[in-house]
Amino acid sequence: MPNVSLAVEDLKALAMADRYLPGSMVLVLILLLSSVVASYASAGDADPVYRSCVEICEKTGCVEKTCFKYCKVPVNGASVEGAWFMQEPLYLRWKEWDCKSDCRYHCMVKREADRESLGQKPVKYHGKWPFKRVFGFQEPVSVACSVFNLSLQFHGWLSFLILVYYKLPLRPQNRSTYYDFTGLWNIYGILSMNAWFWSAFFHSRDVELTEKLDYSSAVALVGYSLIVAILRTLNVRDEAARVMVAAPLIAFVTTHILYLNFYELDYGLNMKVCVVMGVTQLLLWAIWAGVTSHPARYKVWTVVFGGGLALLLEIYDFPPIWGYVDAHAVWHATTVPLTYLWWSFIKEDAVSRTAKLMTRSKDKTEPKKAQ
Repeated sequence: MPNVSLAVEDLKALAMADRYLPGSMVLVLILLLSSVVASYASAGDADPVYRSCVEICEKTGCVEKTCFKYCKVPVNGASVEGAWFMQEPLYLRWKEWDCKSDCRYHCMVKREADRESLGQKPVKYHGKWPFKRVFGFQEPVSVACSVFNLSLQFHGWLSFLILVYYKLPLRPQNRSTYYDFTGLWNIYGILSMNAWFWSAFFHSRDVELTEKLDYSSAVALVGYSLIVAILRTLNVRDEAARVMVAAPLIAFVTTHILYLNFYELDYGLNMKVCVVMGVTQLLLWAIWAGVTSHPARYKVWTVVFGGGLALLLEIYDFPPIWGYVDAHAVWHATTVPLTYLWWSFIKEDAVSRTAKLMTRSKDKTEPKKAQ
């Protein structure tokens, strides 16, 4: 009988595609129809040959002639756990795999080799495509792209701060920036770097801890991006009004993160939350770019539509080419130019608004001098 459940891995992948790029959710409305779908268990882990291989490996510690040091098989009921001081420290163990993971991986590799010899296509195992490890990294291409995105976020964030604090004029009264969204974009940059940092860790080792850190940082970024979208597109400059907008959203996102970490990591719920916040951002940025005369509005449209097209890679999934590059890895690569373009818009927005605010400041002071 088919197992009807949430398509967990599809929800996870689509949610990850929805979280890093402001205004990149053009096709996210489609995801509303995909939040709850019927799916069968992954064909790979349902394969009796694969399941038998894993069971034997966990008992013997070997897959054919390959044996694993972390598969400790008890002998005559003796304990297999070594003393704590004989175990490797955590900083040396991070790239190692436990017995269950090694058994699953090598049984998957063996089974896929058999399927390829029979002319059969790759299938998913436990919701994931059969990737080849590189130096202990589970999805090396996605890790590399996440690190590249992290470096671009750092470059964009740092160049933005240099621009507003050292290249553009500062207010003579208190040496603060004329651009009144400096603080908001500063926090946005920090949260973006944090999200890509944990994305790299999650794709290198998909375990419970890295998954929760990845999802928590991602939800925090999506929620904060919504706050920035509201404040910037509506040009909210009053501090009290900003607090009134941000406070309920911060409370909601914080509650959602606590729910995911300490109650249940509900992929379906998380997907719905990300979709609602994503759609709201999409509408705000799209409407703003349509009605404003901002000189960089075309960059916003490019990011919106470019990010939307990139989401097609998450909808049109395909197995990893050569065992390394799947649709999600390609999506990670497409976000690189969009990230650069988005920070370019932010910096151009700072220049444009600074010029306008300086002009207004001069217009206010000149009549006083004339008197």
